[in-house]
Amino acid sequence: MEFYTTTSQEKKENFLKNDVSRFLISLTVILAIIYLYAMMFIFPRGNFYLFVFLVLGQAYQLFQIITFAHTIWDTNYEAKGDRNFFAPVDVLIPVSIEPREIISQTVKAASEMDYPSFKIYLLNDAYVMGKENWREIEKLAEELGVECITRTKAGGAKAGNINNAVKQTTAPFIAVFDSDHIPHQDFLRELMAHFGDSKVAFVQAPQYYRNQEESYITEAAWQQQLLFFGPICKGKNRLNSAPMCGTNMIIRRTALAEVGGICDTNIAEDFITGFFLHQRGWKSVYVPKVLAEGMAPEDFLSYCKQQFRWARGSLEVLFKYNPFFKRGFTWTQRFQYVSSASYYVSGVIVLLNALIPVIFFYTGLVPFVISTMGLALIFIPYFIVVIYMLQCSTNFTYTFRALAFSIASFPIHIKAVFAVLTNQKSVFVVTPKNKISGNFLSLVIPHVVYICIVFFGLGIAIAREGISPSVVTNIAWVTFNIATFIPFIMAAAPQELWSAESLVKKRREISLVR
Repeated sequence: MEFYTTTSQEKKENFLKNDVSRFLISLTVILAIIYLYAMMFIFPRGNFYLFVFLVLGQAYQLFQIITFAHTIWDTNYEAKGDRNFFAPVDVLIPVSIEPREIISQTVKAASEMDYPSFKIYLLNDAYVMGKENWREIEKLAEELGVECITRTKAGGAKAGNINNAVKQTTAPFIAVFDSDHIPHQDFLRELMAHFGDSKVAFVQAPQYYRNQEESYITEAAWQQQLLFFGPICKGKNRLNSAPMCGTNMIIRRTALAEVGGICDTNIAEDFITGFFLHQRGWKSVYVPKVLAEGMAPEDFLSYCKQQFRWARGSLEVLFKYNPFFKRGFTWTQRFQYVSSASYYVSGVIVLLNALIPVIFFYTGLVPFVISTMGLALIFIPYFIVVIYMLQCSTNFTYTFRALAFSIASFPIHIKAVFAVLTNQKSVFVVTPKNKISGNFLSLVIPHVVYICIVFFGLGIAIAREGISPSVVTNIAWVTFNIATFIPFIMAAAPQELWSAESLVKKRREISLVR
């Protein structure tokens, strides 16, 4: 039975072919250092507070660039596996509100995995979620010839569901698939080969979105994943810092028991569980092969909820479990975890950088005084090299849309930072597997307000000093900001207003009227 897209395996794995020259990596770091140095010691200072904000923002960017450079310095490392190693595996598929056909497809594909000893369990959480049709999952499991474990006591969301099943199963290894992630036949053989090393706690495969071409949202969601599951995870693999990602993974039961099961107090339960395992001295392995195919969020609301969940959960590594104050980690692992978690602080940096040119438009204040040409001579080479390094590291699959979504997600990231700092309780929400239609423009109000404020402020700046070099420089700055916000705003709008299919349909209707 064919469960997967018709895209060739080679094309699916294009994003995994990343070998960046060390000269380019070194050049990027050097230019980033020069740019920060010029800001701090060469450019004549303007307003003190704006200067501090800009320098702090660039210092954060430098930290991210240095840790990224260290991560991708060598992405060719692959852990050696033992193809002769076999052990029984319990395959757990947590389900709750997903459509029957999606669950069925995943179970059928899992049943066809080429491996001598495994047993499949559907982990039914529909009862504790109060769903009237919770028995349908039990019936489906019976039809498909697999076991069903229906949880009757709520708590811990997906993590609690998995932990409940772990108590009722016995195999020494546990594979986990989200209900929409369809495993390839060789999934178990490829991952289990690495457990011949008794120190390996978990083995992770990439998340690949088989529906990536279905819509503007799914494409953007996948394009963002390319950087993480490509060069970043491959680099972390070398440093024994491969993250646990919640699906497409196998865990050693004894290792999981040592950390008390899947962490059920954090909405990014997978990331934190991997963190605890590394702290205990266990090893992880990342297998850079597409061995399962899942589904990206198909609408803007689902995308935003997923991004918030990842951000909120990951940020606890910084503010609650900071590895610099925990024993058990290597220094490399400490930097890797802090780098990954601090990515979500970028929302604050994006906001500060976006506000600086707006403040200039309204007040004339600048962080430093320098000619447009002088700034361009230092900034443009740095910016071009950074973008080129990102492209090389993803085999030229990273797009402007991916960059735009990363930058424009700043309100989500800021909300997550605020939630962590104020200790707000956040509930785990399953990413819907069916598209939610609607108008989600309310989620991009900050972006729309920003554009309006920019255009009004631009008029004030021009009235004050004409088309001065400072005005030109700040116009360029806000133009870039707006360019990264527009794809995000488009994604929030009802897609029937601007999607290619809708535009074609409208043209046909117009031609018929004529």
